[in-house]
Amino acid sequence: FLFFSCSVKYEESVRAEDVVPEFTFTQVDLNRYENNKLTVNFTAEKLEQYKNSSESFAKNIEFSSYNKKNELTTEGSCNLLAANTDTEIYTLFDNIQVSSKEDNVKFYSDSLKWNAKTEQLTSGKSDTVRIEKNDAIIYGSGFSASGVSKSFSFSGSVSGEIITKDNSENDTDETIEEKYE
Repeated sequence: FLFFSCSVKYEESVRAEDVVPEFTFTQVDLNRYENNKLTVNFTAEKLEQYKNSSESFAKNIEFSSYNKKNELTTEGSCNLLAANTDTEIYTLFDNIQVSSKEDNVKFYSDSLKWNAKTEQLTSGKSDTVRIEKNDAIIYGSGFSASGVSKSFSFSGSVSGEIITKDNSENDTDETIEEKYE
């Protein structure tokens, strides 16, 4: 004999506004101004906002931020973004590229989280992040960076390479490549 049991919880209803966006925008171009100065430019293929939520989701985005002198400070792109404007936490996914013009550094990853309140950029413990600064390329996992101290660290494995050019008196360029693990 076989007995089958099925339980349906009718008291747990799914509200349409929880799973269907209240607003969906395509070909988005948003600008944020503070004191009549552009601080952020944001473009996206698609942007979704949900009712009674401070969360938004975007697809194929590009962004730029500017300082008080209207100079470009940061620019980047990713394929997916989850943004919570209440907590000021922005999670980027898939093909992430972020470039800090002020610090002359570029970050590449498939998953990063930016906390605007603490100015912390982090990755997952096992996610690989590639950093390019000057002639150095560093790969590592467990990435964490501080916008306040302008420093970064890795809690996992790290490898990289440094490329230097030696300009000697006979006008020949010699490239020296060093790899570290």
